Amino acid sequence: MTFSVGITLGFLLLYYGSALWLLRGGIRLQARALCIGGLMIALTLVLDAIRIPLPTGATMSLCSPVPLLLLAILVDSRLAIVSGWVCGVLALFLSPAWQPVHWGQFFVEHMVCFSCLGFAGVFGSDRRWKILCGIVLASVIKFLGHLLSGVLFFSQNAWDGWGAWGYSLGYNLSQNLPLCILSGLIVLALPLQMLRRTVGKELNPL
Repeated sequence: MTFSVGITLGFLLLYYGSALWLLRGGIRLQARALCIGGLMIALTLVLDAIRIPLPTGATMSLCSPVPLLLLAILVDSRLAIVSGWVCGVLALFLSPAWQPVHWGQFFVEHMVCFSCLGFAGVFGSDRRWKILCGIVLASVIKFLGHLLSGVLFFSQNAWDGWGAWGYSLGYNLSQNLPLCILSGLIVLALPLQMLRRTVGKELNPL
C-alpha cells in the first residue's frame, strides 16, 4: 500500500503541477466563456449519468468526455480544465456513479478525471494529428486517475486472485478503453474547423 500511495502522490504532484502551469496566464471569465463552459459542464454531467453496464461489473458513460474535449479543442484548454474541476465537484451531488468512498478519492479521481480532458488541446488544434495526440494524452491521464483510485479505495472489491492492481487495471480498462476510443472517434469525425468558426474563437485563447 505504501508503494501505491507513493505512486499516487507522484502522479498528483505531476498532474496538478502541469494543470496549474497551463493556467499560469489566467482566464478572463467573461459572460461568453461562462456560458460556453456552463453548457459543456451540463452536457458532460447529463451524458455521464447515462450508464451502459459492462460484463466486468463496470459501467460506461454515454461518451461523456466529448463536451470537454470539444471545449479544449475548439475554445481553450484552460477553460476546459477549470470546467472539469467544476464537473468534479458537481458530480459529488449529481452523479451516483461518482460518489466518493474516501475523502482522498475526490483529489485522485473526481478532480482529475474530468479536468484532464482539457489537456486535449495542449498540442494545438490546427492539425488532426495534434488533436489526436491531445486526446490520447487526456485519455491516458483519465485512465491513470481511475486506476489509482481503484487501487487505493476499491481494493476490497478485487476479484479472487487478481489483487488490487490487477483488479483496478482490468476493471478500468473495460470501461475507459472503449469510452475513450469512441469519444475520440466522435470528436475526430466532427467538422472541427466549421465548429471553430461557429464559436468564433479560431485558435485564440480567451
